Amino acid sequence: MIDDRLPVRTAHPTWWRAPLIATLPGAPLLVWEYSLFRADGYTSGIETVIVLGMILLAVSWLLPHRRSSRGLRLFLAGTALTTAVLPLLFAVALGAAMST
Repeated sequence: MIDDRLPVRTAHPTWWRAPLIATLPGAPLLVWEYSLFRADGYTSGIETVIVLGMILLAVSWLLPHRRSSRGLRLFLAGTALTTAVLPLLFAVALGAAMST
């Protein structure tokens, strides 16, 4: 017997925006950085951050598509994008410091 009083959980209509905005610039950066840092043959701290960014990006896509998961999805996608950009910013800052 189905109870009609229970709320039906429907998917949030724009659940995909935060992961997509983080994926478009973040995924190519993560793949490029992983290919650069994987070539040295050992696991460094920066490589761990890059892998963590990949995992966070994947989890932001895999979360349930409910409105209640919106905050967590936004946080995970933003953190994944930050971990994608930080190694590149660190390399640019090091290059600028070494050239002066």
